[in-house]
Amino acid sequence: MAVFNLGSINIDHFYEVAHLPAPGETIAAKTYRTGLGGKGANQSVAAARAGAKVFHGGAVGAGGEWARAALGSFGVDTSNVVKLAEPSGHAVICVDPDAENSIVIVPGANRRLTGADAEAALRFAKVGDVLLLQNETSAQADAARIGREKGLFVIYSAAPFDVRAVQAVLPYIDMLVMNEVEAQQLHEALGAAELPQTVITLGARGAVWCKSGSEIAQPGFEVGPIDTTGAGDCFTGALAAAMDRGLPGTDVLRFAVAASALQVTKPGTAAAMPGLEEIQSFLNDQ
Repeated sequence: MAVFNLGSINIDHFYEVAHLPAPGETIAAKTYRTGLGGKGANQSVAAARAGAKVFHGGAVGAGGEWARAALGSFGVDTSNVVKLAEPSGHAVICVDPDAENSIVIVPGANRRLTGADAEAALRFAKVGDVLLLQNETSAQADAARIGREKGLFVIYSAAPFDVRAVQAVLPYIDMLVMNEVEAQQLHEALGAAELPQTVITLGARGAVWCKSGSEIAQPGFEVGPIDTTGAGDCFTGALAAAMDRGLPGTDVLRFAVAASALQVTKPGTAAAMPGLEEIQSFLNDQ
């Protein structure tokens, strides 16, 4: 079994600041660093670090070759990452002393993917494999449809939230992953519309999985957060890896919540994703 992902690849620019800037305010950063990011890349790294065989489809542009190489260094198959003329996607991330962040994203090459790119990225996928999608690329609906036709378990992260993007993929997905704000936005937009099974992340309070009228709740684990950037991506990638291994629902949720708890104790995004042994050791200590 394997995890496939048509997902964004970004160059993350991190700025450590005394406080998140207010409108019109100019502040000096304490530190600056760059790293691999993007919801798609983060989820692929999280899944690979959590023990899954991962195939990533996506795009980089000029100056983004190192990001593709970095993704591959985590054990992710990047043979379906294409090089485009559009600049690589990037994000500007401010992080304050309380580990809160504010983020500005430039999609770049991520929004130039086509249905043909989605088809190429999924050409080796087989029935029962997992497909991850997020709202940071184009061709999401194409990938979801192809995934459904191939018999994949399709997971969609509704972030950044856009109700039209959710509506486009709803006919093809098996699971919708959202945080509390996104879940509220979806409810306000669609009301009581029928949804696939949903997983709602609750930050430090854990997560809830709603399926066929039942609910599985997993409380959060108490840790000392340093940087919460990418925690949701870590959760979703670890969730996919645990599902790919065939773990029961309660164990899947517990595994994903533990992974995201560990991720926030380190700075950065992709590079902060915990490994399988680290997650299992953490769970054994709880």
